[in-house]
Amino acid sequence: MVSIFIVEDDESLSILYKKALILNGYDVIALAKNGQEAVNIFKELQNKPDIILMDHRMPIKNGLEATKEILKINNNSKIIFASADSSIKEEAISIGAISFKNKPFTLNKLIQNIEKVLNLDNMKI
Repeated sequence: MVSIFIVEDDESLSILYKKALILNGYDVIALAKNGQEAVNIFKELQNKPDIILMDHRMPIKNGLEATKEILKINNNSKIIFASADSSIKEEAISIGAISFKNKPFTLNKLIQNIEKVLNLDNMKI
């Protein structure tokens, strides 16, 4: 089962993502409300997630900072950035995010994006 780590400070969005992902057969292994919490949880996870869904604007540490730290810990992490701030798209991709979703987006688009990322991974094998 594909494991997903959701990093999102908007609790209602986090719950929505979690429910939709579980209904579509994914295993949501962790939730974080800010970038610092995301890094701390990621360090503690014995089994790293297949995909991290990363928000950008969050308290304490933003998504770009958290992405950089997580990729230093495990540069194979597949991070899908999700943000209403499209001005950071190039930077997110340049530091290692595998995909960028402009908010708002449909849950269908999110599932399609996750599948595309997983298929890219399978092609490399």
